[in-house]
Amino acid sequence: MANLEITLKRSLIGRPQKQHLVVKSLGLGKINSSVVRPDNDAVRGAIRHIAHLVDVKEV
Repeated sequence: MANLEITLKRSLIGRPQKQHLVVKSLGLGKINSSVVRPDNDAVRGAIRHIAHLVDVKEV
Protein backbone atom coordinates (compact mmCIF):
# COMPACT_ATOMS: atom_id res chain seq x y z
CA MET A 1 0.00 0.00 0.00
CA ALA A 2 1.35 3.43 -0.98
CA ASN A 3 1.70 6.48 1.21
CA LEU A 4 0.87 10.12 0.55
CA GLU A 5 3.03 13.07 1.57
CA ILE A 6 0.72 15.98 2.36
CA THR A 7 2.15 19.52 2.64
CA LEU A 8 0.16 22.55 3.82
CA LYS A 9 0.82 25.32 1.29
CA ARG A 10 -1.82 27.96 2.06
CA SER A 11 -2.82 29.75 5.24
CA LEU A 12 -5.94 28.84 7.20
CA ILE A 13 -6.70 32.47 8.05
CA GLY A 14 -10.27 33.29 7.01
CA ARG A 15 -11.11 29.66 6.21
CA PRO A 16 -14.18 27.90 7.65
CA GLN A 17 -13.82 26.05 10.95
CA LYS A 18 -14.48 22.72 9.22
CA GLN A 19 -11.34 23.17 7.12
CA HIS A 20 -9.32 23.99 10.25
CA LEU A 21 -10.49 20.72 11.80
CA VAL A 22 -9.61 18.67 8.70
CA VAL A 23 -6.09 20.15 8.59
CA LYS A 24 -5.62 19.44 12.29
CA SER A 25 -6.93 15.87 11.95
CA LEU A 26 -4.34 15.18 9.26
CA GLY A 27 -1.62 16.35 11.64
CA LEU A 28 -0.66 19.54 9.82
CA GLY A 29 0.13 22.73 11.68
CA LYS A 30 2.03 25.58 10.12
CA ILE A 31 2.52 26.42 6.46
CA ASN A 32 5.03 24.08 4.75
CA SER A 33 4.55 21.40 7.41
CA SER A 34 4.37 17.89 5.94
CA VAL A 35 3.04 14.52 7.06
CA VAL A 36 3.04 11.06 5.52
CA ARG A 37 -0.28 9.23 5.68
CA PRO A 38 -1.46 5.91 4.20
CA ASP A 39 -3.28 6.10 0.90
CA ASN A 40 -6.81 5.08 1.87
CA ASP A 41 -10.33 6.37 1.34
CA ALA A 42 -10.50 8.30 4.63
CA VAL A 43 -7.33 10.26 3.93
CA ARG A 44 -8.34 10.86 0.31
CA GLY A 45 -11.70 12.23 1.49
CA ALA A 46 -10.02 14.60 3.95
CA ILE A 47 -7.66 15.81 1.22
CA ARG A 48 -10.61 16.44 -1.09
CA HIS A 49 -12.04 18.93 1.45
CA ILE A 50 -8.82 20.95 1.60
CA ALA A 51 -7.33 20.29 -1.86
CA HIS A 52 -6.95 24.04 -2.48
CA LEU A 53 -4.71 24.36 0.62
CA VAL A 54 -2.34 21.40 0.23
CA ASP A 55 0.08 19.69 -2.15
CA VAL A 56 -0.01 15.89 -2.29
CA LYS A 57 2.70 13.54 -3.56
CA GLU A 58 2.77 9.76 -3.65
CA VAL A 59 5.68 8.34 -1.69
